[in-house]
Amino acid sequence: MKGRYPSTVSFLLVCVHVFLWSSTTEARVKIPANKTVPAVIVFGDSIVDTGNNNNNLLSPARSNFPPYGRDFRGGKPTGRYSNGKVPSDLLADELGIKELLPPYAAPNLTPQDLLTGVCFAVGGVGYDPLTSKLAAVPPLTDQLEKFKEYIEKLKAIAGEERTKFILANSVIFVVLSSNDIANTYFTARVRSLQYDVPAYTDFMVSHASEFVKALFELGTRRIAVLGAPPIGCVPSQRTLGGGKERNCYEQENEAAKLFNSKLSASLDSLKPNIGPDARIVYVDIYYPLLDIIQNPTQYGFKIAKKGCCGTGLIEAALLCNPFDTTCVDETDYVFWDAYHPTEKAYRVLIIISNSSPGCSPGVGLFCPEILLDYKNMYTRKC
Repeated sequence: MKGRYPSTVSFLLVCVHVFLWSSTTEARVKIPANKTVPAVIVFGDSIVDTGNNNNNLLSPARSNFPPYGRDFRGGKPTGRYSNGKVPSDLLADELGIKELLPPYAAPNLTPQDLLTGVCFAVGGVGYDPLTSKLAAVPPLTDQLEKFKEYIEKLKAIAGEERTKFILANSVIFVVLSSNDIANTYFTARVRSLQYDVPAYTDFMVSHASEFVKALFELGTRRIAVLGAPPIGCVPSQRTLGGGKERNCYEQENEAAKLFNSKLSASLDSLKPNIGPDARIVYVDIYYPLLDIIQNPTQYGFKIAKKGCCGTGLIEAALLCNPFDTTCVDETDYVFWDAYHPTEKAYRVLIIISNSSPGCSPGVGLFCPEILLDYKNMYTRKC
């Protein structure tokens, strides 16, 4: 995919330096005076989990121990699957709402935390209920049940009308699918005994569509659903399916692309039924992340085929632990462990996803369509 973003590379290189080292919490997305984003609410898996799986001792899909969080506040592991912040935090910060998005499971949530949004994501979850079962975590439907509980808490704090406003004007992110493809289908191969890839991606899309419809029925109106990444190119999948040369596991990538095309079409089919006041968008992260992996030096990285933790070949979650050594400079790496990117990679990915001209068919994370208007909706500060 070299050259996919030739018109934006020089802009990105300038932006990357400012974005990576800025400590301000001022909103980088300028929202018009007549529009409001009161909260960010996130559903999904380990890519966006900020600590909801910490107390699930039965699950191997945890990260609330060193070296995770090495570059977080005070070097503290929080259950974020990276060296520092994860996309949930960066998205909330980008919109100027707050620096960190707390997990809904946090015992010390304040009313202000709830009013400005929380994260429901849990590491190991997938659209497929079996994916969650294999990881010993609650299924995606549990996140929906906790969201209903959250809505009742909002009503108790702010009242019925204010709660409706918060739900209708907040930005909702849904980030899933990697675990279904990489773990359940290609590694455990449980579903491959029942479905071929086209049928399994249909199965995943069906669950995704039902989840999004449920969110609309509960009052949300701005939903961004992220597609699958090039999962076959993450370090662990190269090790498992890329042969001696550790090339990308192309079967997984083909499955991801097929899922993405079907997901995008499914979300489009929902639009006529959700009303004129609502927006639902598909966000492509496959090609932006693939470009980073294939051309790391263009984005300020040196290493894309291994993670920073341990050997970088297979370690993730419990396998990336205090007994592992870590790289000296994680900013050289696209991946922190063998499955999850570094904070720097996440920041760069957000910049790239905002740079696609016109934002469609795979819109950026802060494209106008998500925030309701289609023209002159924001200016990016860089």
